[in-house]
Amino acid sequence: MYETETKKKKIKMLLKIVFPIFITQVAMYLVTFFDIYMTARYGTDDLAGVSIGSSFWVPVYIGLAGILMSITPIVAQLMGGKKRDEVKETLQQGIYLAVMLAIIVFLFFLFGTDFLLGLMDLEPAVAQVAAGYIFAMSLGLIPLFVYNAMRSYIDALGSTRVSMFISLMAAPINIFFNYLFIFGNFGFPELGGIGAGYASAITYWLIMFIAMWIIHTKKPFASFAVFNGWARLSLSKMKEISLIGIPIGISIFAETSIFSVVTLMMSTYGTITIAAHQIAINFTSLLYMLPLSISMGATILVGFEVGAKRFRDAKQYSWLSVGTAIGFSFFSACILFFMREQIAALYSSDPAVIQLAVQFLVFAALFQLSDAVQAPVQGALRGYKDVNVTFVMALVSYWVIGLPVGYLLANFTEFGAFGFWIGLIAGLTAGAITLSIRLVLIQKKIAAK
Repeated sequence: MYETETKKKKIKMLLKIVFPIFITQVAMYLVTFFDIYMTARYGTDDLAGVSIGSSFWVPVYIGLAGILMSITPIVAQLMGGKKRDEVKETLQQGIYLAVMLAIIVFLFFLFGTDFLLGLMDLEPAVAQVAAGYIFAMSLGLIPLFVYNAMRSYIDALGSTRVSMFISLMAAPINIFFNYLFIFGNFGFPELGGIGAGYASAITYWLIMFIAMWIIHTKKPFASFAVFNGWARLSLSKMKEISLIGIPIGISIFAETSIFSVVTLMMSTYGTITIAAHQIAINFTSLLYMLPLSISMGATILVGFEVGAKRFRDAKQYSWLSVGTAIGFSFFSACILFFMREQIAALYSSDPAVIQLAVQFLVFAALFQLSDAVQAPVQGALRGYKDVNVTFVMALVSYWVIGLPVGYLLANFTEFGAFGFWIGLIAGLTAGAITLSIRLVLIQKKIAAK
């Protein structure tokens, strides 16, 4: 990364950073995407089971992995402030934290899955697939968390293309092992939806080892020698990572978990509704990778400029990111609205599932603009290391506004299951508005000084 003088150069730098991040996010998301897609081709019960399992797995994993995202603004500001000597210890402590978080999550799922699934009125076949999928995925927690820490470090150095090339390997590896374990090809056991979990775990281990090899041997990472001379566990450094990371993790958890909670609440409507809802969520999440990537790019660039005390440039990067995401959101909305029947048919051949999924996709198209605003605004705020108020706003928007509105509409009006989607739109819109106000206030505060 380097200083940019004009808006034209800033846009070029933003796209240079964001495009590889987008490919990386899509590649990593495709692991879950193909779990859902290939399981849908195996059977409706297995699709519902994997949907329920991922509804527990995804928010917990993303929320805690979000803590490790704090490595990005920390390292970006260190590089902007020309403090290279502190980068190595930051990553090492981040890896320590990653392993500890992975163990905590593994124990949570090991002892809590049966209890959580027991709270739901699931068909026995669906519950069995959900439990097996969660356990299998948990075997890949350590490499997944460690890779997230290393990726945050790689991206903070501006080497987002490296993360892109590593992550591009994930999807074909996962598809190959899904083909073996879901359908029982080449003599492997036919495990259905549970096999998708084992395939993903194997994929995460391979990706972690590839990332470690690149960081240890290739430029510019080798010069930091992060795997040589490991520092002892530093409570002060862990505290720095956690103080920034925990609010990031909670805000991400607040956003992602509301989608999972809605999926769990829809279990009362039956297997068909769960499957149709999951199709809409799965494809919408794929499109969300673009504003999310712009958000991560904003964190890197804003953090770099803030570290260098170039606050005017940081402000310009913030709003360029928002404008870029809004532009792409109209394209995403058009895909969801005009191609909704084709999208639904990609996942399932069940007419009832397709018909309901088509209706859910209309609502998904409606919240594209809100997603396009709130994601990059959050990314910019993380670049400023402003995370505490942000996560409070996220909690209020999604859980105090979004979920209650959805619950009331679903249970006390004729909207039924569609009421939950209206609630999601309300929560995302509230988040977009409040977070934008916060960003303006932070920038005004800095300008006043």
